Amino acid sequence: MDGNIDVCIPVSENKSEQVHGQVSIEKEFDYSQRGQWLRAAVLGATDGLVSVSSLMMGVGAVKQDVRAMFLTGFAGLVAGACSMAIGEFVSVYSQRDVELAQMKRDKRISGNEEESEKEALPNPIQAAAASALAFMLGAIMPLLAAAFIMDHKVRLGVVVATVSLGLVVFGWIGAVLGGSPVVKSCFRILVGGWLAMAITYGLTMGIGSTVM
Repeated sequence: MDGNIDVCIPVSENKSEQVHGQVSIEKEFDYSQRGQWLRAAVLGATDGLVSVSSLMMGVGAVKQDVRAMFLTGFAGLVAGACSMAIGEFVSVYSQRDVELAQMKRDKRISGNEEESEKEALPNPIQAAAASALAFMLGAIMPLLAAAFIMDHKVRLGVVVATVSLGLVVFGWIGAVLGGSPVVKSCFRILVGGWLAMAITYGLTMGIGSTVM
């Protein structure tokens, strides 16, 4: 009984091929490449939605006039869009200067490669325009929601509901495009928006009751 029994276990190559395919797909969809424009777009839209709605809620805490609330929100839209555009332009331009200086130090720019290397650098004008447009997109939602509602309490409720829906949508878009968990992203951005509106409403009401 000294004979050896050789047992051959076939190994399927399909599993290794599937794993290799998954790895190649993950490498192909590099979510980090979307980071710059995704951050600017989501940040701009969320900032427009939260800041303008918070301004409107603050005014609504002390004034029931729909005209005052609408004008305050519109002024916040214009000022915020300009501020976002200028801030994004300066930030991206500074980043561009740093990367260009680093390229020159590394001596990676020479001859025909100079133009192609510069084209790969971030564009401050595009970033500023995208940030401003995203801010206006978010800011216009509470403005349209409150513009045609005369009842004060109903108007405030509609603004909160509209902002909540917009925050969930922006959180979902950012999570899907960025490849991050959807529920966590939506919950995080929703709670942040609620806190901003509640704090602005409460503080303005407190100061308004003291001053007036």
